[in-house]
Amino acid sequence: MTQQLPPLLLVGCGQMGGAMFDGWLKEGLAPSFIIDRHRDSVPAPHHLVRSADDVPDDFHPGMIVLATKPQKVDAVMAAIAPFALRAPVLSVLAGRTVGGLTDMLTDHLPAGSPMPVVIRAMPNTPSSIGQGMTVCYAPPAATQAQRDLCTRLLRAIGDVAWADREDQMDIVTAISGSGPAYVYLLAELMEQVGVAEGLSPALARQIARQTVAGAGALMIRSGTDSAILRHNVTSPGGTTQQALEVLMAADAWPATMSRALQAAARRSRELSGAQPVA
Repeated sequence: MTQQLPPLLLVGCGQMGGAMFDGWLKEGLAPSFIIDRHRDSVPAPHHLVRSADDVPDDFHPGMIVLATKPQKVDAVMAAIAPFALRAPVLSVLAGRTVGGLTDMLTDHLPAGSPMPVVIRAMPNTPSSIGQGMTVCYAPPAATQAQRDLCTRLLRAIGDVAWADREDQMDIVTAISGSGPAYVYLLAELMEQVGVAEGLSPALARQIARQTVAGAGALMIRSGTDSAILRHNVTSPGGTTQQALEVLMAADAWPATMSRALQAAARRSRELSGAQPVA
C-alpha cells in the first residue's frame, strides 16, 4: 500500500498549483492547507484559506510549496517564514533563485534562526494532465530525504529529473519549460500549410495535431533514440528526405533552434537577476 503524502502548505492553487494538488489528491494527501484567493473550495479534509495569516500557528507541514505568481510571492513571505523553520520549501516559481528566496525568508526570521532550505523546480504545462517534465535543483543544505519527498510529490504530475547546478535551470527552462510552445507552433504551422495547400481546416487540424501527439507518444513508449526514429521514417530519396533536407540545412532548424533556446535561456537569467554567461 502506498504511504500517504505528508501534510503540505500549498501557496497558490492556480494552473500549476492546481495540477499538483489534483495529482497529490490521487496519491493520497494528509490534511493540508491551501492558500488561494480565487479557488472556491477544496475537498475535505483539506483547508482552503485566503491568506497565509489564516494558517494556524501550530500547523506542521511536511513541505511548503510555492506556486503563486512570481511577482506576488513577496507578499506572503513574512507569513510563511515561521513555517519554513519546520519544513523545506519547494518553489515552482519561474525566475526566482534559491538564494533570492532564501534571503527573502531569512529577512522575516529572528536573528540566529536556522537557514531555511529552498528547493527549486521547473515543471511544464503538460503537468496538468500528468504528463509533465519537472527538473529540480537542491542546494547542498537539502537532505536526501527532502530531495526524495520533492521527487515523490512531483512524480504525481509526470517525470522528474535533477540538475547538478542551479545555473543549468536556465537551459532547462528553455528546453522543457518553454518547450511545449515550440511543439504547439510546429502543429500550428503544419496545419496552416495544409489549409494553404487545399485541405479543409478540420482535416488539416486533425492530422497535424495527431501526428505531433502520436510521434511524441511513440518516442516515449519505445525508448528509442530520436535520431533513430527519424531515420526509421526517412526512406532514401523519398518525401521525408526531401523535407528534412530543407529543415536540416545549416541555416534552418539547427541554427534557429539553437538561437531560440539561447534566447530563452538568456531571458531566464535576466529574470532571475543572474549575470549573463559569456
